[in-house]
Amino acid sequence: QVQLVESGGGLVQAGGSLRLSCAASGRTFSSYAMGWFRQAPGKEREFVARITGSGSSTVYRDSLKGRFTISRDNAKNTVYLQMYSLKPEDTAIYYCNAEFLSVYWGQGTQVTVSS
Repeated sequence: QVQLVESGGGLVQAGGSLRLSCAASGRTFSSYAMGWFRQAPGKEREFVARITGSGSSTVYRDSLKGRFTISRDNAKNTVYLQMYSLKPEDTAIYYCNAEFLSVYWGQGTQVTVSS
């Protein structure tokens, strides 16, 4: 069982930056591929970014490439999502997930971008 706790969300003006964190429980964090998803009001949850257990490979939603960066610190059992040049359409609840045999989800953190 893996427990995930996101943090770092908040209210930011358009053009600003935020860094989200997702802290994971357990001793095998480096075994898990980690991902970020988001869900805007009235919309389905969508993929944002993913990083392999070692951190050597990343994948991004095409429309977010260049503005969002996923990274991880396996010594701290934490994955990050650095977001730059935020837009009002980035407003959503951001969730992290962990994948290894099963998929685990955090409770989400709200990001609101004002125009």
